[in-house]
Amino acid sequence: MEVEARPETAGRGGRSRAYPTIRRGRPEFPGCGTVTLKCDEIATYEGRFEIWDAATETAWVVREPTSAIHEFASHRIPALGEVIASVRGSPITCFGSMDLELLDEHGERRRILQADQSVYLYPERARLPDARGMVVGKHDFPDVVLEVDHTTDVHRGKLWFYEEWGFSEAWVEVPERESPSCPTGKRPGLTIHLLEGDEYRSARESRAFPGWTANEIHTALNEPVRSALTSRVLDRVGRTLGARDGTGPDDTLWLRAHRREGHARGWTEGRAKGRTEGRAEGRAEVMAALRRTLLASSEVSGVADEAIIDALLECEDPADFRARIERLRR
Repeated sequence: MEVEARPETAGRGGRSRAYPTIRRGRPEFPGCGTVTLKCDEIATYEGRFEIWDAATETAWVVREPTSAIHEFASHRIPALGEVIASVRGSPITCFGSMDLELLDEHGERRRILQADQSVYLYPERARLPDARGMVVGKHDFPDVVLEVDHTTDVHRGKLWFYEEWGFSEAWVEVPERESPSCPTGKRPGLTIHLLEGDEYRSARESRAFPGWTANEIHTALNEPVRSALTSRVLDRVGRTLGARDGTGPDDTLWLRAHRREGHARGWTEGRAKGRTEGRAEGRAEVMAALRRTLLASSEVSGVADEAIIDALLECEDPADFRARIERLRR
């Protein structure tokens, strides 16, 4: 990619760094075409693009129409995050493919990226994006941005900008279901990029979601129906976050209500079962004591133990029992 370095301010710390100006006709965005998009047209533009550059008034747009394969992976993140958030006991918010904007020294848009998904782990205490999107220096960066490499190759262009701007964690997902226009050599899987200093390094597991591995995330993003294994993984990640934050499932209102209902139902059913079992045990103990008393009585002497027990079980009242024993003694 042919670039011209120009100083701009960006990143969490607001440090001055050199950001490239993309020259027309030389983008490093495989699978994309370019469209002219003037600065005053951005606000009303309804299409999606990978990146827009103010210096050239150019937007790089994916050539192939957005497909179900691409959308399936990116839209799974909010559902997975909801499960983790419920177990953790505090919300997680996703903003989809919103604008990620870098401004110049005059407050004008200089460059815009559009991620496939943007995740905030602590929306209650973050400076969240507004209707315009996320503006570097005004809003907090997402904890994770997701790129679905369905028909493009973000490693050759877009990922570089995430790194330069200072996004702490970026996921690049190549879906299991390949597209005919998928770049050659791409293999299905998810790569986690963690910012260390000023550079990304690949990692086995997420830093934002402790213990959630790249393989587990890839599986969760591609399952037609969530598996029992993935459900256990989400529970584990949620509990890990909760242990760190001092929260848990009971801090999620709807989950706490369900847990209380389950406890109440279990207590009621257990109490009724206990009463039934207790009565049965009590009756058995009384019968055993009665049998021992009768067997030791002279009133039944000469009668076999089994016969006495049969008479006891079959009699209708004490008089009937004595009559039966008398008949047995004859």
